Amino acid sequence: MMIMRIKSSLFISLCLILLTMSITAQDKQLSLHDLIPGGKTYSRFVPRDLKQLRWCGDEYLYVKGDSVLGAKPGKKEEVLFSLERLNGALTAANLQTVGSLPSFSVPYERGSVLAFTSKQHRIHYDYKKNKVVADYALKNNWANYDFCPATNNLAFTEGNNVHILSPDGRNTIVTRETQDGIVCGQAVHQREFGITKGTFWSPKGSALAFYRMDERMVTAYPLVNIDTRCATPVPHKYPMAGMKSHEVTVGVYQVATGQTVWLETGLPKEKYLTNIAWSPDEKSIYIAELNREQNEMHLVRYSALTGKKEADLFTETDRCYVEPQHPVLFLPNDPDKFIWQSEADGYNHLYLYDTTGKELRKLTGGEWVVTKVLGFSKDGNKVIFEGTAPHPVSPNMQGTGMQRYIWETDLRTDDIMNCLSWKVGVHRWLLSPSGEYAIDYVSSPSTPRDIDLVRIKDAKVISTLLSAPDPFKSYRMPRIKVGHILAADGKTRLNYRLTLPPDLDETKKYPTIVYVYGGPKVQLVTGDWQNGARGWDLYMAQRGYVMFTVDSRGSANRGHAFESVIHRNLGINEMADQVKGVEFLKSLSYVDADRIGVHGWSYGGFMTTNLMLTYPEIFKVGVAGGPVIDWSNYEIMYGERYMDRPQDNPEGYKNANLKLKAGNLKGHLLMIHGDIDPVVVWQHSLGFLKACVEADTYPDYFVYPRHEHNVTGKDRPHLHEKITRYFDDYLGN
Repeated sequence: MMIMRIKSSLFISLCLILLTMSITAQDKQLSLHDLIPGGKTYSRFVPRDLKQLRWCGDEYLYVKGDSVLGAKPGKKEEVLFSLERLNGALTAANLQTVGSLPSFSVPYERGSVLAFTSKQHRIHYDYKKNKVVADYALKNNWANYDFCPATNNLAFTEGNNVHILSPDGRNTIVTRETQDGIVCGQAVHQREFGITKGTFWSPKGSALAFYRMDERMVTAYPLVNIDTRCATPVPHKYPMAGMKSHEVTVGVYQVATGQTVWLETGLPKEKYLTNIAWSPDEKSIYIAELNREQNEMHLVRYSALTGKKEADLFTETDRCYVEPQHPVLFLPNDPDKFIWQSEADGYNHLYLYDTTGKELRKLTGGEWVVTKVLGFSKDGNKVIFEGTAPHPVSPNMQGTGMQRYIWETDLRTDDIMNCLSWKVGVHRWLLSPSGEYAIDYVSSPSTPRDIDLVRIKDAKVISTLLSAPDPFKSYRMPRIKVGHILAADGKTRLNYRLTLPPDLDETKKYPTIVYVYGGPKVQLVTGDWQNGARGWDLYMAQRGYVMFTVDSRGSANRGHAFESVIHRNLGINEMADQVKGVEFLKSLSYVDADRIGVHGWSYGGFMTTNLMLTYPEIFKVGVAGGPVIDWSNYEIMYGERYMDRPQDNPEGYKNANLKLKAGNLKGHLLMIHGDIDPVVVWQHSLGFLKACVEADTYPDYFVYPRHEHNVTGKDRPHLHEKITRYFDDYLGN
């Protein structure tokens, strides 16, 4: 009997211990270091991934510890090579060993060669042969590398000039510019219009096209380096709206002859040369040319041999703006046809053209957008793409733009599109070079990350490489809700996200923060993990705040009319929609209408400041990071697209100039800026402070020394602690 009582007592004690442990685990609080990139423990709370997962031919591979694993789809995974094996190959090639597996790229569509950079060398390593097959000795001042797989030549820039490094180590100088302000081989036009680089190899590598940018006429903005004994100026070419822009031309260097011809792009010089593409036969170059007003685009074909204009294929115009983002994409089975992406019908869709400029067929259509073209099927007869088209398994998502599915459409017929992805959520594909398989990254509000291998011909999942567990499983997490409200126009549906405290009591009142962006090219409310909620949203909800975000008109992935409603009047419609969001918040019993704050960065910093100044009766506390204050001080390419030139739209610029509203500040506003911000230059927030002094208003201010537009790295948790304290001080109590 005594033994039974002892056993019973032990059992009860064990249950109490386990219950206490469970309660303790559920009560654990997440820190900023857990939730913010750069945090000491951030990596523990990011959904698991397969490091450096990619295709090498039709074999997938990824890094795990000191090994690289992989296999062909359907085959058993194995170790392809290890750090020890790689170092053995490096030693045999008289190269220095590496302490850990480097970041790899795949230079060829077929084979087993990986490329990486280590200790001033670009190294090509064949992991099946366990041999270094190429070694390019580099220098510290070289940049903008562009490898040609057809010839193994490596283009790069040294200073402001273009060079080509051959496999035997011969360094050929392509351009010889000596004047400051003339730059070759680098991205131009402030990296707008999809421009990411400045050199373009022809398909067989016989020629190299490159940008030449003359920015001598552009004002040099004086950024300052405070790390020197005496601070030194760092001039940064920054073409402000309405002022002189740089002038761009395109050169074509023939490798065999060493001769360069210049494309005769003509006048006016202040235009945008975007989306460069070679014809498959290397005889022609296609350029999407845009006028400075950005309302008229011409697709032009030039001779790569003479530089002469061969044809003006077609023109696109719009009363607001045209924004080419993608070069022509030639069909693998027909070099006389190409795919063109356009918003001509109001949504980004695919069109099939021939090389005379004749439109053959519209490949996609509807009130949704193509977000990415992935490639072609194995037989080359179908184009595969990602888009926001509604899916049969989630028809209620029609028109929201929140999800992404993978589709294919036949290039030869008018057949309807075929869906290749079936799990609900957001799909991101990596297509194999052959077009036979794909790696499918899948995420949904409740699925952190699945990685599947898909056979494309029947859309069958061959295997699941990873199902990431919920990194917050043992924590008491905020609740996330998404839904729709009507915009200020009374008819357009807007997506919103609410992040609620874990133990929300609807009979109590909670301080509420609106996290805002509201501008072009950004979508905050999504259909992936936690509906796109940021770590800081979770942190603040955990601390008892209601967090709210609405994607107002002007934001991304809802079509041209939805975005371009902001044209010439930045801030007007976006703010009206945010106020509609606040009206919705006030309808919720648990939102304290007297304690509503707002926070945003960049365009969101502009919106935050504007909302604080325009609706002081609504927003009591704001934190604005990297804010645009006066759009006439912003760069030409982005600024003039949405506002035109100041001299052509004086009223629009005046209405969006927040310095003129400085006297309206009633609540608590903290402004944050990086002192070497090359995107939204420091002049914006400093100008606002000056206006506040003159208006006798009192914002708070904080500067992050040696940070650019975004505060990154180990200082980012500090930034969010600063923001949190400000809301705690003035909104939370």
